[in-house]
Amino acid sequence: MKIAFGTDPGGFGLREGVLTHLKEKGYEVTDLGTQDMDNAVPYMIVGRNVAKAVTSGEADFGVVMCGTGMGISIATNKNKGARCALVESYYTARESRIINDANIIALGGTTTSLRMACEMIDVFLETKFGQELPDFRVERIKNGSKNLAAFEDEQFK
Repeated sequence: MKIAFGTDPGGFGLREGVLTHLKEKGYEVTDLGTQDMDNAVPYMIVGRNVAKAVTSGEADFGVVMCGTGMGISIATNKNKGARCALVESYYTARESRIINDANIIALGGTTTSLRMACEMIDVFLETKFGQELPDFRVERIKNGSKNLAAFEDEQFK
């Protein structure tokens, strides 16, 4: 599985630990954000870079981080086709995949421990859309997603 990864300076403290964890799990990771603090990449650029990799199919999923995760999740969601979920628990990471079919996870680098970040990323990447839901509910969510995509087409001209 290919993962597009990126952090701004606010998430930089978790960068090495998260990258090591992802690589140890066998994921192919492309780092599209700040790689050293002398060449910091702003969150809006990181969000764009990761969203572009995911929505183009270059990556299967994305992981983004800034200080709280809020700014980068907002910036990432400004890109057509990006479904970035800011998560703060194992439960929200799991539900973002099951119910929202999120394709990018956002974390707060100053609000999340490395252990928790890795656990949330793991459950996010290992959970399938619609997992354990009845078929009628999955269809209802898919129809809602089509409406959202149509709205996105209208708004992102």
